[in-house]
Amino acid sequence: MRATPAAHFSEPSRWGGVDALRGLAMVWMTAYHLCFDLNHFGYIRQNFYTDPFWTWQRTAIVSLFLLCAGMGQAIAVQQAQPWRRFWRRWAQVAGCALLVTAASYWMYPKSFIYFGVLHGMAVMLLLARLSAGWGAWLWPAGGLAIATPLIAKYVLSTGDGAEFSSIFNAPWLNWLGWITAKPVTEDYVPVFPWLGVMWWGVAVGQWRARRPGRAAARPMPAALRPLAWLGRWSLSYYMVHQPVLIGVLMALAALK
Repeated sequence: MRATPAAHFSEPSRWGGVDALRGLAMVWMTAYHLCFDLNHFGYIRQNFYTDPFWTWQRTAIVSLFLLCAGMGQAIAVQQAQPWRRFWRRWAQVAGCALLVTAASYWMYPKSFIYFGVLHGMAVMLLLARLSAGWGAWLWPAGGLAIATPLIAKYVLSTGDGAEFSSIFNAPWLNWLGWITAKPVTEDYVPVFPWLGVMWWGVAVGQWRARRPGRAAARPMPAALRPLAWLGRWSLSYYMVHQPVLIGVLMALAALK
């Protein structure tokens, strides 16, 4: 019997639909952050921390990002992306996360970002890559990951578990998401429940890759091409958009 040749990595083909969905998340995020910045500079008065109109939007935006990231990992594994390519991208995400921490400490020293969306993605991307071989088990694993913060909150709020709540609420462990009190920070995307969303993204990507007619082969509608282009540069755009928005608003404030 002849041995089956190992899969070789070649330059990946893009899944335009995933890029466009990621681009949509970028546009939505920009609108959200513009409103957040307008509130910070006093142009509007909104409560972004408790008003469901804003908190649910944030949840939806982060969910879109993580679903796309999960689908991206499914595509990478399906195309036999080598680990060295993964680590190169991972280093970019982790490095940008550190820059976000530094910049947010300058702007919000009492509520700086120490485990926001990029910090969470750095951890979750690694876990998603390592667990990509779970196949259909990613669906229940994702559901369990989403449920664990609720379970942990119940356990840590009742009976003997309450004595451990301060441990899990502390900064050195609250990045897990098993907390009873949300930390004071401008962005907080803990591993749980959000790993569940990324796992579902991996599962969706694997399901789509198995269907006849690959998603990458479908032509991108002209109306969606700008979104797809933006989605291909998501990390760069993410790092630039807030400094630009804040810079413009600071310039406008100086002209008053």
